Amino acid sequence: MSELSVNHLLGIKYLNKQDIDLIFKTADHFKEVINRPIKKVPSLRDVTIANLFFENSTRTKLSFELAQKRLSADVINFSSAQSSVKKGETLIDTVNNILSMKVDMLVMRHPNPGAGVFLSKHVNACIINAGDGAHEHPTQALLDSYSIREKLGEVVGKNVVIVGDILHSRVALSNIFALQLQGANVMVCGPKTLIPKHIEKLGVKVETNLKKALNWCDVANMLRVQNERMAISYFPSTREYTQQFGLNKTLLNSLDKEITVMHPGPINRGVEITSDVADSNQAIILNQVENGVAIRMAVIYLLASKIKQ
Repeated sequence: MSELSVNHLLGIKYLNKQDIDLIFKTADHFKEVINRPIKKVPSLRDVTIANLFFENSTRTKLSFELAQKRLSADVINFSSAQSSVKKGETLIDTVNNILSMKVDMLVMRHPNPGAGVFLSKHVNACIINAGDGAHEHPTQALLDSYSIREKLGEVVGKNVVIVGDILHSRVALSNIFALQLQGANVMVCGPKTLIPKHIEKLGVKVETNLKKALNWCDVANMLRVQNERMAISYFPSTREYTQQFGLNKTLLNSLDKEITVMHPGPINRGVEITSDVADSNQAIILNQVENGVAIRMAVIYLLASKIKQ
């Protein structure tokens, strides 16, 4: 298969296994490119991409921008803090104004779940979802799976536990979809208050004891607690959360086997993960960051090739 089955990347749930294989194969090629002395390819010289971030982001935004520049695309950045959205302009008007400047592709992060899907039905451009509220974050899930494949050889049959604030996490949902598509077994672990009701219907196991979850898994993906999405308190105190669901070196060393530790960032050191774990050989957190650029290059390249047809 040489092209994606979709015209946008709105969420993992719209992809199939062949799409993921193609993205990974393309990312392998780009990973080689970004490790050369000259890290650029002229693939998208005639494509203009707008990054629309209606929510704060550091890593994802930088990663997308770097991926676009490595592909030689023209890039414009839009931040809602300094925009007419603050003056009451609608999302569609804002986007249509940007598209009238002959922009081909939009990378959008938005606080509302489904914003990308809504936009894809109303504007004429290719859209990549860089996170919509607590819903999906597809490129993060792709780079997470790609990093697991790189470290363990394959994703199929692996046991992956996602630990922490599952309720407010777009990373968790996208990861569940991506891992299951590739044949991995998925468990979520965290305080009961931070695990969505009926999540078992997605075919995931639920565990509230971190040590049991870690003994089961090959890979632990540690999520941060998203205080900015919480209007109420979901657990008594940060200290208590850390005692029950924080990963430290003592706990890691007490396991029967060596597991791989991941984190989508930003890390709250000393809360969900201690520094000695984050900086240990078992953690592949910086590999995830490096792979993020290759994965985003692959997604942008494959979607852009569909625009050109």
